[in-house]
Amino acid sequence: MRSKFEEQLRNLNREMIDMGIMIENSIKESVEALNNGDVETAKKIMEGDVNVDHQQKKIENICFNLLIQQQPVARDLRTITAAMKMVTDMERIGDHAADISEMTIYMKDKNPLNNYEHIGKMAAETIIMLNHSLEAYVERDRDKAKEVIEHDNIVDELFNSTKGDIINLIRNNPEGGEEAVDLLMVAKYFERIGDHATNIAEWVIYALNTKADA
Repeated sequence: MRSKFEEQLRNLNREMIDMGIMIENSIKESVEALNNGDVETAKKIMEGDVNVDHQQKKIENICFNLLIQQQPVARDLRTITAAMKMVTDMERIGDHAADISEMTIYMKDKNPLNNYEHIGKMAAETIIMLNHSLEAYVERDRDKAKEVIEHDNIVDELFNSTKGDIINLIRNNPEGGEEAVDLLMVAKYFERIGDHATNIAEWVIYALNTKADA
């Protein structure tokens, strides 16, 4: 009975890794599309968000079956609970990739990552955070998860710098208010991705907690 349960846990891990690859690719492609004004790629990312949603439901079903059909010990229960929480953050990251892609369509001729240094840096740093949070899960690396949490301060500082850039944009070009709002939305999406990557890292640490194991 236990061997079957452990095989289902391994299957859960494989599906989590697959979803992580999906959202990481979506974010990387959305950043490239934004930087290049690539509307066609942006549209494909938006259309592909449904695949992330399906993967989330698939993983949630695996978790529910593990909880209902088996009797997980404390350690396993934390793993399953963390997985259910993590896929929610992963799905929202997928949503933000679609959101950024939607903004790409609006801003196709503006090349914001080239024109506004801090947004470009935010994009790069959030991709690093996401990548490392997923690596922490796969490698069961508590220290790497903690580094992701600390890394969020960098993204927050870049977001504040971006807001300063946008204020200067409005001050120097009052007619550019619409562009300023678009830029702020893009920056906010990256800031939220950083928050979700932080949440994933926190759930990794929760899953690795060795207290009260049964």
